[in-house]
Amino acid sequence: MTDYATQRRNMVDGQIKPNRVVSHKLLDALNDVPRELFVPSSSRGYAYADTDLRLSDTRAMLKPMVLARLLEEAQVRPTDIALVIDGGTGYSAAVLAHLAETVILVEGDGELAHTATSVLAQLQVDNVVVLNKAARQGHKEQAPYDVILIDGLVDEVPAEILDQLAEDGRLLAIVTGDGPVGEARLYLRVGGVIGSRPLFEASGQRLPEFAVAPSFTF
Repeated sequence: MTDYATQRRNMVDGQIKPNRVVSHKLLDALNDVPRELFVPSSSRGYAYADTDLRLSDTRAMLKPMVLARLLEEAQVRPTDIALVIDGGTGYSAAVLAHLAETVILVEGDGELAHTATSVLAQLQVDNVVVLNKAARQGHKEQAPYDVILIDGLVDEVPAEILDQLAEDGRLLAIVTGDGPVGEARLYLRVGGVIGSRPLFEASGQRLPEFAVAPSFTF
């Protein structure tokens, strides 16, 4: 029988802590959430490996270290309302649920959204709401959000999602660059103005909804 609890501790000790993740609450959350339940059964042997895990033809879970560093930069508070965009089967939302007051997960793939709802219910996570809808528009009905996490690689962060950030809100995303590796970025709303800064290089599955059509030159 696979000892997932030991694999989870090894992930935190070997991948997360050495990569400048120091929040005790975040480390505890990563130790508590059974990542193996959020991946296809055929991939459970790799649930805690330092790799992106395929969920469908167009979707994958971020590497544990990448997700952890993004959430470390988010500085999530217990009173925060968080939005996870294209959150797949719900792992990132489950981790965030340990840190924030409420998490809204928007997932465009109906099958992934169904899995997220099922696993979160199994784990009795009652502060996450899963919505199966197009993710590019976010969920303005419950905006503004203190934290927004885009769970994948995007060509750009749409203005309509940035507009859903609260004052002092933080948005984390991996944005494509010129090469094969993207750039994790932190977006902040301060005094009503949104700025951003680079964090670290990161890879991830490109999210088709956030692709930018190529421009034509003459």
